[in-house]
Amino acid sequence: MSTYIYETIPKKSGQKPRRFEVQQKMSDPALTHDPETGLPCKRVITGGTGNIMRGPSILSMNVPRGKR
Repeated sequence: MSTYIYETIPKKSGQKPRRFEVQQKMSDPALTHDPETGLPCKRVITGGTGNIMRGPSILSMNVPRGKR
């Protein structure tokens, strides 16, 4: 199951939105209201965590230097 981050949509301009996490299946529809407060909410898109490696791969380290 995936963990999604939601944020409430404040009714007044001075209110801060509340962020919360919900575990859902990918096939489940997105929530429209906060389960605790009942306020309308939206799903927040966040960046993933991926490793970007530059240079020779880890597999090439097992090959002797003369054969690269």
